[in-house]
Amino acid sequence: MPHHETKHCPRCSAPFECKVGNIAECQCNGITFNEAEKSYVSQKYSDCLCRKCLLDIKREMRLESYNRQMQEILKPIHKKD
Repeated sequence: MPHHETKHCPRCSAPFECKVGNIAECQCNGITFNEAEKSYVSQKYSDCLCRKCLLDIKREMRLESYNRQMQEILKPIHKKD
């Protein structure tokens, strides 16, 4: 029998059902992380996060990466000012 448990997201405190015994039906199924995202999540949190927070973290990290890239691109322009 699959093991399901109600957890509370350590990031937002929302309740969610963790289906560690049936990963195909778990709320986190289908969300992929690159190495930087995996490292960030594992360093900050010791338990599962809700789907919304997982997607928010991906979006926030993507935006942060984009902003860093834009700063690098614009750095030569700002030096001329």
